[in-house]
Amino acid sequence: MTLNLSLTLEQIGQRAQSASRILAQATTETKNEALLAIARRIDEETEAILAANEGDLRAGSERGLSSAMLDRTRLDPKRIQTIANSVRELVNLTDPAGEVLKQWSRPNGLKISKIRVPIGVIGIIYESRPNVTSDAASLCLKAGNAVILRGGSESIRSNMALAEAVSRGCQDAGLPEHSVQLVPSTDRAAVTLMAQLDRYIHLIIPRGGRSLIEAVTSAARMPVIKHFDGICAVYVDRAADFRMAEQIVVNAKCQRTAVCNAIETLLVHDEIARQFLPQCAGALWERGVELRGDAMTQEILGSKVRPAAEEDWSTEYLDLILAIRTVRNLEDAIEHIGKYGSHHSDAIVTEDDAAARKFLHQVDSAAVFWNASTRFNDGGEFGFGAEIGISTDRLHARGPMGLEELTSYKYLVEGTGQVRG
Repeated sequence: MTLNLSLTLEQIGQRAQSASRILAQATTETKNEALLAIARRIDEETEAILAANEGDLRAGSERGLSSAMLDRTRLDPKRIQTIANSVRELVNLTDPAGEVLKQWSRPNGLKISKIRVPIGVIGIIYESRPNVTSDAASLCLKAGNAVILRGGSESIRSNMALAEAVSRGCQDAGLPEHSVQLVPSTDRAAVTLMAQLDRYIHLIIPRGGRSLIEAVTSAARMPVIKHFDGICAVYVDRAADFRMAEQIVVNAKCQRTAVCNAIETLLVHDEIARQFLPQCAGALWERGVELRGDAMTQEILGSKVRPAAEEDWSTEYLDLILAIRTVRNLEDAIEHIGKYGSHHSDAIVTEDDAAARKFLHQVDSAAVFWNASTRFNDGGEFGFGAEIGISTDRLHARGPMGLEELTSYKYLVEGTGQVRG
């Protein structure tokens, strides 16, 4: 099985390499035609995609997948329409390939230009969400890259249906059918084999749980951009507007729980905890949220709050569970986030400009918010169109990865016969 899978991946890599050379030279017009064709194919094949998704949901239920995992996998007509529209929106975004970043001349007469170019072939390994199939494919195509996708077993049928629609859309526009390829196996060996395919893959991006990301990182022979844990926090400062704070906390926790930019921790200044927590807790309990708190939180809210253990401060629940801690001041909140957070998305709610500025500059996360929900850390909400993921790395991309983050650069040097002495 492993030998056959290795040969399959070798063939996929070769085809992706060939496709990437054509994509790198494709015009913006051609790439936009492909995106529109992909969106049209997704619309036309909605029933087939839904049927495939229903098979994934049945299999997931039989395997005992959690409700959160099933929600990540689930598609419906509205979600499929959103997927198609996300592809269409990329047409209106600037094509980064070929952009001149900088130009200058040297004293010896050499003219140097630094320009954006596609990375080449990008590998993406992901779990659960089938929309990643079309999001990743369309973003990579717009930036001029070929892409190799390996989804999880939870969504294999949905991923195959979406990948087929994408491939047909590429062919409709005259681009190679192998511009986007899905690894047709959920064998775990595919992850390691793909991570070692550095002859063809120039960058690999794992999206999923810690175990997946660690497995890819340890095996990869090419650069890795990690989409790591989302242990996100909201700090409610003593100068916060209580109504605003409650709305932000409820939205950041409950609007969609099984996503990386939902909060897992609520930090509250102890001077306002007795006034703020009862009302906010009530709103959370109405939505079925289980609260785990420190000693002061338990004292204020009573026996309905479970005692928070040390591991609660560094746990990504991806569920209706929230850990609450009271802090003495802004510095304690910043220290807590630095110690337990994952450098993903964190927010402060306050009317104190100085406190907000200090929080924004001292919290070392990919996105830091003032009086806004962490749920806005998203490529679409930032105006990037669909996103490839939210990087918690520092090189070469951080935060929502859009088109620019799917390019590299090279130097074009023009001379008139210069040689180096």
